[in-house]
Amino acid sequence: MIGFLQNLIDALSLGSLYALAALGIGLLFGILRLTNFAHGDFISFGAYALIVPSVEVTATKFIGGWPWYLMLPVITVIVVLLAMLSDLLVFRKLRQASAPTLMIASFAVGYVIQNTILMIYSARPKAIDVWSNLQQQVSIGELRVPQLQLVTIGVTILLMIGLSLFLNRTPYGVQMRAAAEDFRMARYLGVKANFVIGLAFAISGVLAAMASLLFVSQTGTLSYVMGVPLMLFAFIATVIGGMGSLTGAVIGGFAVGFVSVMFQAYLPEQLRSFRDAFVFAIVIAVLLYRPAGLIPTKALAQRV
Repeated sequence: MIGFLQNLIDALSLGSLYALAALGIGLLFGILRLTNFAHGDFISFGAYALIVPSVEVTATKFIGGWPWYLMLPVITVIVVLLAMLSDLLVFRKLRQASAPTLMIASFAVGYVIQNTILMIYSARPKAIDVWSNLQQQVSIGELRVPQLQLVTIGVTILLMIGLSLFLNRTPYGVQMRAAAEDFRMARYLGVKANFVIGLAFAISGVLAAMASLLFVSQTGTLSYVMGVPLMLFAFIATVIGGMGSLTGAVIGGFAVGFVSVMFQAYLPEQLRSFRDAFVFAIVIAVLLYRPAGLIPTKALAQRV
């Protein structure tokens, strides 16, 4: 029983990262029909912003050595500016483009960000020490849980609550929800398209920044493609949850995290290297049963 609870906490921690990334993807898809594959590169860029260019190993020479109450807003501003700049320079020019065109454009933006990181920092992976004190374990009965896992789960819950309150209790949030339901009608009713989409990009940047800090604090290494696997599983989470459904994105993120951890823990040792194949098999089975996802949106059904 203790072993299962330990695995459950691991699953919640991993699912929290997937849920954060999936929220950023689902938010943009709901409004703009954009499957933003550059979101993973936003995460990578936020992690690299912690260190001085060309420094191989650093823990204190740049933002990575700052107190958390200074580090969080600085990294958040950097990633939000990157997200909004990608909208201003690329996606704003493609407002009337089809969904496949937008998706291809997001791939292009992602490759530009990756190559920018390569030019500035080189391709060699770098070590970084962020919040190493959170690796200490907390005793909960017989459980031994790293503080970082509890922080990851707690931060994700706070961000989800904050996003929910923003979307449901503020005028701008209501405008975003209206745009997600029927973008054309929302524009007829006075919703400013560029403002709402820019706000969505900004929020996705905030989510990417938080995911990058939590992710790099767990891995301790930087790679110019470090956000791509996270984005891939987050995209899977949005698909099985229901594209455009933020609730579905969260449920999908935690579901993918749960399945991944449990397969890693309970598959026979000779099959554990094929864990991802089993995860994708589960995803296929879910989509065969629910092609529109677990929680499909009305807007998605109308568009299809």
